[in-house]
This record gives sequence, C-alpha cells and structure tokens, in this order.
Amino acid sequence: MGLVHIELFATLDLVGQAPGGPDEDPVGFPFGGWQAPLLDEVAGEQVGAAYEGTDALLLGRRTYDIFAAYWPRQEGGEDDTIATLFNRVPKYVASRGRPDLPWAGSTQLGPDLAAAVREIRDRHEHVKVVGSLDLVQSLLREKLFDRLDLWVHPIVLGVGKKVFDGGEVPTSLTLLEPPAAGPKGVVYLRYGLADGIPATGDMSAPGHGVENGR
Repeated sequence: MGLVHIELFATLDLVGQAPGGPDEDPVGFPFGGWQAPLLDEVAGEQVGAAYEGTDALLLGRRTYDIFAAYWPRQEGGEDDTIATLFNRVPKYVASRGRPDLPWAGSTQLGPDLAAAVREIRDRHEHVKVVGSLDLVQSLLREKLFDRLDLWVHPIVLGVGKKVFDGGEVPTSLTLLEPPAAGPKGVVYLRYGLADGIPATGDMSAPGHGVENGR
C-alpha cells in the first residue's frame, strides 16, 4: 500500500493560506505571498528533495486550478525539475462540483473520499498532497494520511485559514527525522502518523520534579 504525504507551508501561528502569491486565495486575506520573502537556497533544496519519489498528486479544487494554470508553463525554466514531475504524474482532484480538468493526467475523485484515497494508495507508492487546506481537513479528520511535512516560517499573521482548522481529531505523530532549518529561519518538520491517540499524565506526580509548583 502506498503512502499519502501532506506537504504544507505555514506561519508560526499555523496559517497556511495563500503562501505563494496574492491571487491564490485573496478573500478576506491581505497577506497572500507571505512565503516569498522567506525563501532561500537551503529551503529550496529541501523542498525539491521532499518531492523525490512522488508518483501522484492529490489536490483540492482551488489548489488544482492554481497549479494547472502555472506548472504546465514552467518546464525548461528555473523550476524545471518540479514542473516536469508535476506535469508527468497523475493528478487526483477532490471536488464536489463538476470541475474542468485541463491539466494532462487529471482525474476527479468519486464522492467517497476514504474509498478514493484507498484506491489511490493501491495504485501509487508516494502520493503528495500540497496546500489544499479544505481537503487536508478531511484527511486529518479521517486519518487518511501517513506523513505530515510542515514548513514553519518565522512570522505571525493572526488571520487566515489554518493548517488545523476544524478537521483535526486527537492524533499521535512521531518525528521521523531531525528538524532542518534554513538561514532565514524556516524550519522543516517531518512527522509520521503513529498508533493511538495522545496520552495524558500528571506532572505533579512523584518523579516529575514539579511537586508543589517546583
């Protein structure tokens, strides 16, 4: 069975809306393109490495439309490696409507998201979910993912759609590798889905060193 990887760019307050440009998702959000000033060569190399082995994309409708308008025109340019990958692999689109899907290799998912994701897992090894915050909420709610990659940027916006925005349920994760940081303060965190739900304890219990407020 293949793996579903969620790839998200977020601020310190975990806003994930419109990192790439002001026209991505502008309604009620004045900070579109917040990621651009924080990009550096180290982060760019890490992003490129994160897509190695990807053999399918799973996207929400809005992210699909943005990608379909951009990536087919980028081969041969500065982003040729990712453009070639994105244009080559199958694209699966989650949408409740009847979207136009002009990007070669695009397919709309059926209405049963869980069944559709299981079918994609049977067909591919490494399925990448990029952006697609509404879709991510459904994947979080149903635990239909295996890895969560967070690129945390050193800014706080105080407004915008969040990475965890109502779809999350109690979930345990495990850090798969040491965090990586770039010179502009972007930190890359790679988590894997773990068994069970978060445990609880009592920090005032003997042995924790916090008895009586110490």
